[in-house]
Amino acid sequence: MSFTLVLGGARSGKSRHAEALIARHPAPWSYLATAEAWDEEMRARIEAHRARRAAGWATVNVPLDLPGALERHALRPALVDCLTLWLTNLMLGQHDVEGAIQALEATLARRRAATVLVASEVGLGIVPDNALARAFRDQAGLLNQRMAARAGSVHFVAAGLPMVLKGEA
Repeated sequence: MSFTLVLGGARSGKSRHAEALIARHPAPWSYLATAEAWDEEMRARIEAHRARRAAGWATVNVPLDLPGALERHALRPALVDCLTLWLTNLMLGQHDVEGAIQALEATLARRRAATVLVASEVGLGIVPDNALARAFRDQAGLLNQRMAARAGSVHFVAAGLPMVLKGEA
């Protein structure tokens, strides 16, 4: 089974759209959350995401081992939110980004349950003013391209409105 990639900017509605897509499949669903709560504001964001989901969702915090989490939840429809934060965690922890992406690609190729990946489109703004931010923007763009090439369906969300870039709605 192929996966769906949902892209969009900050506060675009991409997570809500992804949740609606995965909810088309029978529950229970796995919500693989990659965000880490480094401060109170981020804790509040995470809680707001969690609170809006109905029964049937199992939330798993997975800041680094995303391929392993997808393997452990192989029989359930899974939503990954989001690849961009996962990449952030890998880069800031100085992990092997290329190896992690290759492991993710291999895991996605083996999955049979419905899978929806969320990622931020970070390349639509200005050129960042520092080397780390530019490296992150470049890595995020390349990761999104790799996932989009393998996805059966790619959606872009702007202002809460999804557009299908590849595949079917």
